[in-house]
Amino acid sequence: MNLKITSIMMTMMFLLSALAGCTGGDEAVDLDDSDGGYDYASNVDNHRMLMGDVCDIKDLSGAYDWDGVMDIYENGEHAEKSDGSYRTLMGFADAAGKNHAYDDYYGADGSWNDFVSAAIEGTGPFAGESDTVRDQATEKGIQNGVMTAYAIHELNAAIIKAEAGNWGPDDAQHAWDEGWAFYHGPDDADADYDGCGPFATASKRGGNFGTGDATNIATLAAMNDGLTALKNEDMQGVIDARDEVLRNVVIVYSQASVRYASKMTDDLAAGDTADYDKHQAEGHAFYRVIEAYVAGHTSICYNMVSHTVSSDSSQASCEAYMYLENYTSPNDPDGEEFTGCYNSVTHAQHEGMSQEECEAYAWYANYYNGKILEIFDLKNDGDATADYEADVRAYLQPVWDAFGITADDIGTLQ
Repeated sequence: MNLKITSIMMTMMFLLSALAGCTGGDEAVDLDDSDGGYDYASNVDNHRMLMGDVCDIKDLSGAYDWDGVMDIYENGEHAEKSDGSYRTLMGFADAAGKNHAYDDYYGADGSWNDFVSAAIEGTGPFAGESDTVRDQATEKGIQNGVMTAYAIHELNAAIIKAEAGNWGPDDAQHAWDEGWAFYHGPDDADADYDGCGPFATASKRGGNFGTGDATNIATLAAMNDGLTALKNEDMQGVIDARDEVLRNVVIVYSQASVRYASKMTDDLAAGDTADYDKHQAEGHAFYRVIEAYVAGHTSICYNMVSHTVSSDSSQASCEAYMYLENYTSPNDPDGEEFTGCYNSVTHAQHEGMSQEECEAYAWYANYYNGKILEIFDLKNDGDATADYEADVRAYLQPVWDAFGITADDIGTLQ
């Protein structure tokens, strides 16, 4: 009997040991000096380990274990600091004064925490929504929204430190390293933490659109270029690298927005409301990653009489149209009269245009952004006659033009 008990106990100890090795605990992750082709200039091990929290939250959210999700989100699990406390996802998402555009755009400190906490708790825009919808918003909101915001914050923090003359590995270079840690995560194959960040999303979207690893290759190159620029105290080089990272973020989450808009159209055609809701929630969360950076490029100057969009790209020029009748310019050596519509900013002339049409131009701020938000509004049950992929592509085209993003950069949905 004693031998049998001993055997059982040894077996249980072996199983527990094996399970412990599969949990992704800190001791199971090999943290060398680089991740995914980026060589760190400083020690950011604690920051890299935060990706473990993201991975565990994804698993718990998929099981609809909302208490478990909130526990890790609020209290942390993997990124233990030297004082024994934990770096937490909520701590960043809810913080004020971070160096990204989201809080200013949404008019609230901790704007990503507002989104994620509402999804976890089923409140606000997620009140009454299914567990599936909440899961998608939680997973995408944390993996893509919070972690991208964290990365952008650190790249901008590096620039701020460099501007103050603090270029070194304890200052600007350290912040730049943190940006990659939050975007990529540890590349230890056994832990698979690099499958839980924005880098992994970029890889998936590249596969969906036939662009392969183009965005990740470009982002990695920009990160390495930025670190080199910091070491050489080359401010413009750092800024250019930051801007290239952001450009590729716009590509990735444009692809994501287009993909899930397309899925919504297919779901409506199939009469599958559950998948429609799920894919709408994914598009909703993915588009939010770039909304704060792209909305300003979606404004239009619209004529309410001709029902056309003008080429005016600023509110100033849109509102500068005036009707002139029998007008002679003092700068015209021939003294010819002009009757029509004149723009005092661009100096464009539309001879023969009626006064009614000339005075019907109006500026609609963030117009196409509003159209995208309508598509991904969780209360929108959809239009079976719509082609949402085509619509989102059209609405994002001025954004792509502004960022120098080509059709080849976006690719074709496979």
